Amino acid sequence: MSDVQEATNQLLDVNLHENQKSIPVTESGPRSESEQLQVTIGATVPTGFEQTAADEVREKLGSSCKISKGRGKIYFEISVESLAQVHCLRSVDNLFVVVQEFKDYQFKETKEEVLKDFEELAGKLPWSHPLKVWKINTSFKKKKTKHKKINRNSGKEKIDNGRGNKTDERDVKKEFTNNALDSDILDYYENPGIKEEVSTLVGDGDLASCKDETDGSSKEETDTEVLKFRVTCNRAGEKHCFSSYEAARDFGGAVQEYFKWKADMTNFDVEVLLNIHDHEIVVGIALTEESLHRRSITHFGPTTLRSTLAYGMLRLCAPQPTDIIVDPMCGTGAIPIEGATEWSNCYHIAGDNNPLAVNRAANNISSLLTKNQIKGKLSWGLPIDAVQWDIRNLPLRTGSVDIIVTDMPFGKRIGSKKRNWDLYPACLREMSRVCRPGTGRAVLLTQDKKCFTKALSGMGHLWRKVHTVWVNIGGLHAAVYLLKRTPQAFVHPSEQEGERTPW
Repeated sequence: MSDVQEATNQLLDVNLHENQKSIPVTESGPRSESEQLQVTIGATVPTGFEQTAADEVREKLGSSCKISKGRGKIYFEISVESLAQVHCLRSVDNLFVVVQEFKDYQFKETKEEVLKDFEELAGKLPWSHPLKVWKINTSFKKKKTKHKKINRNSGKEKIDNGRGNKTDERDVKKEFTNNALDSDILDYYENPGIKEEVSTLVGDGDLASCKDETDGSSKEETDTEVLKFRVTCNRAGEKHCFSSYEAARDFGGAVQEYFKWKADMTNFDVEVLLNIHDHEIVVGIALTEESLHRRSITHFGPTTLRSTLAYGMLRLCAPQPTDIIVDPMCGTGAIPIEGATEWSNCYHIAGDNNPLAVNRAANNISSLLTKNQIKGKLSWGLPIDAVQWDIRNLPLRTGSVDIIVTDMPFGKRIGSKKRNWDLYPACLREMSRVCRPGTGRAVLLTQDKKCFTKALSGMGHLWRKVHTVWVNIGGLHAAVYLLKRTPQAFVHPSEQEGERTPW
């Protein structure tokens, strides 16, 4: 059974269980309300790969997708029964359910007036459906492996509200106050885009985690412990008269007053998101504890590439069945491991000149195999190998590779910009030798754009630039180049001198 099928079945079981407790059985069945519930999901994606993520959503979920004005976010509508499939998307980092979107929010002239509007906004938002989605989501979302939180309500029965189908906003507040679920969500925005300001704050109350005194209190009082929350404000634009700190503080205080939740920055159950980009405001509730790119790599190097970015790079070159895909500078193996997972009908080779990097890649492959075995997946291994080699002299036959995808040294943490002036031309020359003329393609990531452009200009007879994707890598402005191998046959320098080449 695939991950998607398994997650879907689990979600449907949860829906049935929850609805049987709180919704009377009607002629259309106990799951009718949940199945018909349509919500808007927002997702953060690697900057520059918004269109790639939108294409994956349309392909796998059949949903139309809107790309946000601010880079790094997409929005799409789904039915709640498709929520599990959303978590299986390979191109998204974090997920949130949209409470409400304001496409052209009119800010007041003074900061005091704007912050006052934020306070009043909390009580006007349609929280009902997004909170239902958040509650269902907690049953199957990706579990965090570190800093697990102790369940203080373990062994206690949750209160059944028994309110039936009709639920107004007051009912929603009481329902989610009486059902505190465990989650420990990491920082939502791990890689803020350029000119973005992110602030996390909640209300004006005590920001430290506080433990209720249970001595002398009844079991019923312990069962009705309220949820803990925080507000994260993500603001982009230079014309705002307020800071993200001030917006999070005042909006968070109003949310706290409206729901009577407890403010806690670190040990929270619910994370409310306030996304502001120029005059566009989106309020949402986080659905992921940690970024979904944390899925395959267990042994990290100095420049480990995100799995979501690796997926986007691979998707750019449209792998076909039986293609041979090579990452000649694999590092920890993020690209070939992502490729072997998603395109298992291709053969993937991970290579590097550094023995430590090859060892990390091999360990990551082994960890993924072990993980698959624990899940009970029927597997005879992965179509991937790791090997140590010299990028200038690859042990591969001429014209034997269909696709090359790699993260080239930026010249910062690894190598140097000075060395890149010799390395880049040598890499492109050797890649052109092993890549299949006419049909071969390469997707190369680099921040050293000047050096790469110069090296590519000398290889115009062998490589043709098709497309460039501009990305933000840890605050660095980098580029992903999609190259097509020309039909011209590779001529080795030694052959030009009349010598015979062993290839």
